[in-house]
Amino acid sequence: MARKKKFRIFGITSRVLMLIVAALLALSYLSIVINPARIWLVSLSGIFYVPLMTLNLILLLWALKRRSRSFLIPLLALIPSFFFIGRYVQFNSDEAIDEPVAGNTVKILTWNVGRFNLQDKDSGISGREQCIDSVFRFIKEQNPDLICLQEFSIGNKERVKEYLQRRFKGYDAEYYLFPDRGRSFGNVTLSRLPVEGKGKIRFEESANLAIYTDHLAGDRKFRVYNCHFESYNVSLTGLIRAVARRDSTAMAETGTRVKRSITRRPKQVDRVFEDIEECPFDAFVCGDFNDNPMSYTYYRMTRNRKDAFVEAGDGFGATYSLLWPMLRIDYVLYPDGYRAVEHDIPRVSYSDHYPVVTEIEL
Repeated sequence: MARKKKFRIFGITSRVLMLIVAALLALSYLSIVINPARIWLVSLSGIFYVPLMTLNLILLLWALKRRSRSFLIPLLALIPSFFFIGRYVQFNSDEAIDEPVAGNTVKILTWNVGRFNLQDKDSGISGREQCIDSVFRFIKEQNPDLICLQEFSIGNKERVKEYLQRRFKGYDAEYYLFPDRGRSFGNVTLSRLPVEGKGKIRFEESANLAIYTDHLAGDRKFRVYNCHFESYNVSLTGLIRAVARRDSTAMAETGTRVKRSITRRPKQVDRVFEDIEECPFDAFVCGDFNDNPMSYTYYRMTRNRKDAFVEAGDGFGATYSLLWPMLRIDYVLYPDGYRAVEHDIPRVSYSDHYPVVTEIEL
């Protein structure tokens, strides 16, 4: 009798757990359409979409092994993931993508270079200058037509154009930098295509921004937005230490930063989207969104645009090295009427972000 009661309690507990995990996964689906500026907590479920999906899959397999009818709970929760998982992992083969017309493509590289602060002993990088040299060398090897950099940092703001044109001969440089403790940082766009117009979109109470450049390639004129949306400004190691020490003040401060980031970002996204709506020609959107594909940011920015990774990527799409393969936050989005023929995320260790390299047929 006692054993029966014990099994009954275990069965009820397991079903309750399954329902909670399934409900959280369902919330992650809703996070793409709910503006987090209104209900910010919903977007947290979107951030944890990958672990929530994995946990539901584990519970499904566990229930099937036990031949429990409760397998229906995680199964039903997982069904919508068939429509979303392609945003995180792809199995496109080179044979499946038609060859582009020769000379009719533009190669775009976008990369958050982390202010060149990374010091990686495994790569032999021990200082800013070595990091800069490594980043620039890698970019030149990729030979892109358009380069969109975020968190670019330089000491002498007055000579930045001269510096960039010297380091990247043949490229036109456009940028907007913020002053910060004797240095300047911000977004830089380098282009081998003629620049026919440019501009910037500043965000309120933020050191993040978007800049854009207008280009003419063949008979097509298009605009490229180089975006860096609000960061979380949270140190993972600091958070882990705070949890280990039960530092409630540090944990509360982390929560405040996360909430501030989540509520600011949709306003910034809407500002860029409004500018795109007024743009008289096609618009590409590149950069560090600081948000994953299960988010209002991604949902908004992919309106009338395709995701180069979904169309031409292969393998995991994660671009943030510290939580690979969970976080994909850097993108190249392009308008209908164009075609992605190549997409790569080289896992080079010169920043906490990986670069995104895409070739688009015009």
